[in-house]
Amino acid sequence: MAQDAISEALYERAQALIPGGVNSPVRSCRSVGASPFFVKRAAGCRLEDEDGHIYIDYVGSWGPMILGHAHPEVVEAVRFAATQGMSYGIPCRLEVALAEKVVSMVPSMDMVRMVNSGTEATMSAIRLARGYTGRPKIVKFDGCYHGHSDCLLVKGGSGLATLGIPGSPGVPPEVVAHTVSVPYNDVEAVEAVMKAHGDAVAAVIVEPVAGNMGTVLPKPDFLPALRRLCDTYGSVLIFDEVITGFRLAPGGAQERFGVRPDLTCLGKIIGGGLPVGAYGGRRDIMEKVAPVGDVYQAGTLSGNPLAMAAGLATLKVLSTPGIYASLEEKGAALEAGLREASRIAGVPVTVNRIGSMGTAFFTDSEVKDFAAALQADTAAYAQFFRHMRSCGVYLAPSQFESFFVSTAHTQEDLDRTAEAALESFRVVKEKCAKKMKV
Repeated sequence: MAQDAISEALYERAQALIPGGVNSPVRSCRSVGASPFFVKRAAGCRLEDEDGHIYIDYVGSWGPMILGHAHPEVVEAVRFAATQGMSYGIPCRLEVALAEKVVSMVPSMDMVRMVNSGTEATMSAIRLARGYTGRPKIVKFDGCYHGHSDCLLVKGGSGLATLGIPGSPGVPPEVVAHTVSVPYNDVEAVEAVMKAHGDAVAAVIVEPVAGNMGTVLPKPDFLPALRRLCDTYGSVLIFDEVITGFRLAPGGAQERFGVRPDLTCLGKIIGGGLPVGAYGGRRDIMEKVAPVGDVYQAGTLSGNPLAMAAGLATLKVLSTPGIYASLEEKGAALEAGLREASRIAGVPVTVNRIGSMGTAFFTDSEVKDFAAALQADTAAYAQFFRHMRSCGVYLAPSQFESFFVSTAHTQEDLDRTAEAALESFRVVKEKCAKKMKV
């Protein structure tokens, strides 16, 4: 039997039934010249595929698994919740408890509404901002991905960039006519847009740390400038913290950078691995949401007890003293290991990192926006991905995604990863040397 026979057979079956054989495009691994493996089980920072291969996991379900897979306290919370019923469509105590926990942790939130995904959260926040201001236009940033709702797919980074898709068929021009996309970290560009259209701008939405063009940090003046401009023109500032929420600090990027948005979108970690999203913020804005106000948004499974239990258990563990300091140390150790391995191998790599998330870009230039990220050598990254996977280290199958470190990763895991990286960088240099000019 071939080494990956079971995963290959499952993939063949899946492609006959599911578009591309996957339920989210980047999982196909096409951009890195590979086929996906199929997971059998996961625990801590380890994945085991259907063929019995074990991987150190730095994808973490694309960010939610900050405590690692199958954390005992989260599993027990979900197990108990399931014995009480899987879904009610009626309010339950867990919804209130999770809302109280979120509001206590996120500096800008007076109220919160639970939904079922990050896409649903951003879509709802945009509608709310438009309803609150009575204005049509939205300002976003090139390479920032805010889910797949129609008006936000303009220059959406991440999966679109991975697949080489500039936007998406099925989105009429009229739908995106009120969406303006400008370069990330470019304060002058935002100032120009607001000067021209500020009276019509309902909201400025941004990933405070970009995670969907790869990890790109904000310049020191960028987020404060967005706050200032929104205040000047009466627009709503929305932080999409679907990735950074509870990842960079208990209160997310807004706590870390000291800039308070009007609305915040959450996802991933807030569900502890189950499908959850949320949006919340200033009381006067949130009270425009039905049934109190006239901005409509609803969801049959919103506040699902299993998801609420998983999220609440995760946030309780994340409230443990010292846990974010430990994540910072592990993230720094991984960054240092990647930098040193690339230096020894002689392969130009720029590592962007903050806290427990980051990206190794195959370029020797600074990556401060989407245009710079697109200059990275995707063929070199594909080679690196494949060899790291053969070494038992699983990274995101795209140059334009982030790696995530969890509390479950140990120093031994980080050391093994650095060793695998050195070997993989050497393979990259051998196979991609002419193109990379190394």
